[in-house]
Parts: sequence; C-alpha cells; structure tokens
Amino acid sequence: MDDPLVIAGQAFASRLIMGTGGAASLESLERALVASRAELATVALRRVRPGASGSVLDVLRRLGSRLLPNTAGCFTARDAVRTAKLARDAFDTNWIKLEVIGDDRTLLPDAVELRDAAEALVDDGFVVLPYCNDDPVLARQLEEIGCAAVMPLGAPIGSGMGIRNPYNLRIILERAAVPVILDAGIGIASDAAMAMELGCDGVLLASAVTRAREPVLMAEAMRRAVEAGRLAFRAGRIPRRLYAEASTSFEGLPELSEAGREALQDQFL
Repeated sequence: MDDPLVIAGQAFASRLIMGTGGAASLESLERALVASRAELATVALRRVRPGASGSVLDVLRRLGSRLLPNTAGCFTARDAVRTAKLARDAFDTNWIKLEVIGDDRTLLPDAVELRDAAEALVDDGFVVLPYCNDDPVLARQLEEIGCAAVMPLGAPIGSGMGIRNPYNLRIILERAAVPVILDAGIGIASDAAMAMELGCDGVLLASAVTRAREPVLMAEAMRRAVEAGRLAFRAGRIPRRLYAEASTSFEGLPELSEAGREALQDQFL
C-alpha cells in the first residue's frame, strides 16, 4: 500500500468504495465485489436484518469486506441519528455513512438536516462520512463539525449523469483537509477516472455496477478507472494550451536547401 486511502486513521489499499443496493442477486453482487477489489462496502440498515442468514452481510463476511452502514431512507436529522445508533448496536461499528434526503424525487441531501445530524453523531463518537451536495460552504462546515470525510455528489443518486459541476468539486478539493470521496452520479468508468484526476481521494458507487448489463465487467472497469485516475493525478497533467506545442524542438533542424541536402548526404553516405 504505497498510496492508501486513509479515513479516520484507517488505511485502505483500494480507493473504490462499493454500495450494495440494486444488485440483481447476491451471487451477482459477490462476483462484482470481488472484481472491484473494494475493501469498504456500504449497507443500508433499513434493507437488512443483522441476524438474518442469506443476506448481503454474509457476502461481506465471506469476502472480508469492511461494513459501512448508511442511513439511506432518512429524511430528518432525528431519523438519521436514530438509524445510526441502531446500526452501531447491530453491526458493532461507530462508522456511518450519513444520508439525510430532502425529497424522494431528486434524492438530493437536505443540507440543514444533514448538518444537524452530523453534529449530533460526531458529538456521540461516530466516524461520520456525510453524503452532501457539491457545495463548498457546506463541505467546509461538515469538516469543521468533525466529519472524517466529505462525500459530495457528482449528480443525483442513480442518475448516471457523471460529474455535473467539476468547478464546485475543485473548490471543495482545494480547501478540504479531510478525504473527499465522490458519491453518487457515476455512470461509466470515465466518470470515476475524472473524479480521481480532479483530485478526489476516492469514489463511492453502486448503481453504475449493480445495474450495468454486465456488473462484474463494470466493477473491474471501475476499479481500473479509479486506479488510472489516481495515477494521473499523482503524475500531474500538462497545462492546457490554445495552440500546439511541438514535443520536439525546431532548433538544430538540418538546412534543407540544395546545399544543405548535399551536405547531409555527404555526412551519411
């Protein structure tokens, strides 16, 4: 692990975090998780029974994946805090992916309720990873509250629209002192690569894989895209230029007049 993702002091070799919702079957989900090589996977408490057998929890246990409960389906800070506490008791973890949704059509975060829930959970000792709008001010506020990371959306959940506002995302990245993980909106591998090239510390996705025609192939594509995007970010892209710039200098080119051609022929013949 020469370049791990570090959240709250915990290191992960993979910068891809997988969601588990929307899979056609547990078998398909397991194969996709294996292909993704993700070490951290989110599970909505409202979709599973912790003590039940034959669930996504069994898949994660077999694979040795770290469980990240989330508060999906919560519309108020009160419900989100209650759900997080239930998840802590059920799964014996104080890590929580915090979601507080404003409405069931756009699934966009409710910034006010999200901030209130984050503050309450941080005060209660949780490691909070909030799903938030791509709002630099909100991201800074969540960091100041004590969240272990910020997770701005690229586009609405499940839309597959990619990164709609790279400008705001760049501002968040420039100012953040905690990991920034792109969450929601990824549709194809190039979206994940773009997030990493911009400087995101990780990418969280679910629908892009679980609802793909070939989930296992897409999981592998996403893994490679995240890896490639991170390498490109570390390498540093060349500046964008309006005009061409030759990779080989024009200095030292041979004189191609009649006399120059004869001199060149004499040199090599």
